[in-house]
Amino acid sequence: MTAAPGAALLSVRDLKVHFPLRRGVASGEGVVKAVDGVSFDVPAGRTVALVGESGCGKSTTAYAVIGLERATGGQILFDGRDITALAGRERAALASDIQIVFQDPSAALNPKMSIADSIAEPLAIAGWKRADRRRRVAELLDRVGLPAAFADRLPNAVSGGQRQRIVIARALALSPRLLILDEPVSALDVSIRSQILNLLMELQRDLDLAYLFISHDLSVVRHIADEAVVLYLGTIAERGAIDALFGAPRHPYTQALLSAIPLPDPVEQRRREKIILTGDLPSPLSPPKGCPFVSRCPIRVDLCGAARPSLSPTKSGTSAACFVRAASEPLPAAA
Repeated sequence: MTAAPGAALLSVRDLKVHFPLRRGVASGEGVVKAVDGVSFDVPAGRTVALVGESGCGKSTTAYAVIGLERATGGQILFDGRDITALAGRERAALASDIQIVFQDPSAALNPKMSIADSIAEPLAIAGWKRADRRRRVAELLDRVGLPAAFADRLPNAVSGGQRQRIVIARALALSPRLLILDEPVSALDVSIRSQILNLLMELQRDLDLAYLFISHDLSVVRHIADEAVVLYLGTIAERGAIDALFGAPRHPYTQALLSAIPLPDPVEQRRREKIILTGDLPSPLSPPKGCPFVSRCPIRVDLCGAARPSLSPTKSGTSAACFVRAASEPLPAAA
């Protein structure tokens, strides 16, 4: 079954990933709520980004989708099928539809395996014949812009950007429909990042791929994503189309993140007011009562410490979990 254009290929509904943490025999167990009620859709052929500080739940959410972490609540629907509880052969069968590209290409490749063998590994597991694997490897190298002569090399004989192209080729081997991209350019030089991003956008156009893009770099997200989900302490602070989210963010956390992006115009950069958040990200083992952002929020009111806000539509077109700004005109930016 193929999702219709624009329809949700991936639907995450109230996803929870909680980790029990033993704190001693006398005190019993605590629970780390790494992801606590996250919902979003990834339409076919589109890119949705998960963004936020380290520890906000981005990668844990992605790993739950691909099965590297176990969901403890909610649903993960792929093409309308609930895959949350799949295991064994049923989970393995999803490999042809969902693949992942990790942040560090050097760690993702076996240094003792040739590039051809690395790319062909999922094909061998799927039972492809040797001759068919060779032809497919040649196709994939060409698809990601690498010469056929690379097939016999080892990963340490090529550059970091070329290694990431190899990892992308391997992820494409079984013709997936959804790629999870976990910080795919953050380990690369700035000059190489744009090349890899352009390659990913080209592949998306040619192969009708959907991307779940994980990043803390909002300038990269603005370049590649159609929508973004801003996570804070395992919950959604704000989500929406890229133009709306970057043009008129309503949640104070989103505003703070966006104010940290450097502007190319030095005059505008000097004029812009930067929002500095005080304090550190709270521990997911003992989150604040009420709104997860209450301990760092510059505009909090009494209600913020008493109840957890739900995502509500805003006039800018986003949805924000903020009692103060969700359904009202935006307040002046915090100092």
